[in-house]
Amino acid sequence: MSISRHASATPATWREVPVPEQHLPLPWPVVARSQELAAGERFPPHVHAWNQLVFATEGVLQVTVAHARHVISPQQALWVPTGTVHHTGALGPAAFRNLYLADDAALGMPSQCVVLEVSPLLRELIVELGQVRPKDDAAYYAQLCALVTAQLRRQPQHTRHLPWPQDARLQRWCQALYDQPADARGVDAWARQLGASSRTLARQFERETGMNLRAWRTRLRLLRAIEWLAQGRSPTLIAHELGYASASAFNYMFRVETGMSPLQWRKSRAA
Repeated sequence: MSISRHASATPATWREVPVPEQHLPLPWPVVARSQELAAGERFPPHVHAWNQLVFATEGVLQVTVAHARHVISPQQALWVPTGTVHHTGALGPAAFRNLYLADDAALGMPSQCVVLEVSPLLRELIVELGQVRPKDDAAYYAQLCALVTAQLRRQPQHTRHLPWPQDARLQRWCQALYDQPADARGVDAWARQLGASSRTLARQFERETGMNLRAWRTRLRLLRAIEWLAQGRSPTLIAHELGYASASAFNYMFRVETGMSPLQWRKSRAA
């Protein structure tokens, strides 16, 4: 199967769905909201007057915040602080299970976006919070809120994301590589195509993303690999689609970046 056909699994044209109506203030310190998203559905850019934990119990989400893209698979969530412009889309059918959290100094959460690992306990607390009606058992609901916020602070954090440049020319370049991650052309070839000197292009790319092309391409391939592994594709096929000469070369990159092989990563998520 060709690379172009596999790349189409990521929606070329997103279908926007309405942002849920916002009610202020939040009635509880933590409010759960559930929604089923079809592949390719995305909320348009928006902000909340509260913090948000972007999470899905099933499916892979892509969250764009400022000039960074985050690919969030199950067992991960993205912390989005109050007032942060963002938009979230589903790369495949997704069970969207996010949390809204009122501002509180006691939360102890970062003031910037960060990816959290979601423990099985936190996952079940989120699901339970979404199933309980506060008016039926206010005391129990309050206990769930306290447990959720306590667990949030205990989740491992990492800032792995794909920086996205602001310059329109660089954006076209990055989008082309995102759509076709097996494209191995270097800066010189892209400079000729984009009408710039290779030195200027490389400097501007590093200035706007904080990474050189080699490191950025590795991060891109890692996030696409996570996305595709979560969709059930085989590591051998993913290695081909990402442009690796062999499955062992892809496995080596994945192990260096995550500490486990692609199959171990998938098994850990399935468990």
